[in-house]
Amino acid sequence: MSLSIIVCIKSVALEAPDGRVNRRLDAIALNPFDRPAIELALQLRDKYGGKVTVLSMGPESASLGLHEAMAMGANRAVLVCDRALAGSDTLATSTVLGSAIQKIGGFDLVLFGTRTSDSDTGQVGPQTGAFLDLPMVAGAYSVKYKEPLLSVENRVDQFVEKYEITLPGVLTVHPTAVQPRDPSLAGINAAFSSDGIEVIKLSDLGILEGKVGEPGSPTKVVSMKQIKKDRKCDFIKGPVEEQADELIRRLKDTGLIG
Repeated sequence: MSLSIIVCIKSVALEAPDGRVNRRLDAIALNPFDRPAIELALQLRDKYGGKVTVLSMGPESASLGLHEAMAMGANRAVLVCDRALAGSDTLATSTVLGSAIQKIGGFDLVLFGTRTSDSDTGQVGPQTGAFLDLPMVAGAYSVKYKEPLLSVENRVDQFVEKYEITLPGVLTVHPTAVQPRDPSLAGINAAFSSDGIEVIKLSDLGILEGKVGEPGSPTKVVSMKQIKKDRKCDFIKGPVEEQADELIRRLKDTGLIG
């Protein structure tokens, strides 16, 4: 009844790049939307038994996010690292992750965050599920396992949807599904004292260089920049009734209300 779970995570950029994204150690962090996926995997493992493997694709600096996941309690960490992967879009990324998942093998469930904070497409999880040709549910909020079925509840707009899928399967995890734990000092020590992170090269996956990276990416990022918001905050003073009257007046003056 135990579950072998793979969680795909990403170390995201913290600042808008001037040209190519610079993923140096001081400019990246574990994607915040991946933390609930890691936490859900750990809770399922603790409840039903099994193991949690975290998988990431990126340069050597991406090991930072993997170490953090290990500090949270993951059992194993794998990094797909190859210069040929630079510039990969979501399609190329899902091809690499899907191939790495197949290489790892022996899994029951693959989890993703709903999206990433630096690109926000929400495409990699579903695309990887399609690559693996497995049942997939997006935005999982509640997950229960009763062999051989996985019961999944998700929330879309004002609706609650319930699914049952056979395993192996793929889920993206809703950001509010669970509250991620903080790594403990003992967990951090164990993460950095372990045998380390397993590294996979592109050649290990049997993928040709032209199928990934910029040559294998039909989507090109033309530019990326931070949006400067020209806003100011103005506090309305006085008794509550006067504040309400003044707010209505200002809204009318700006044409926001009639």
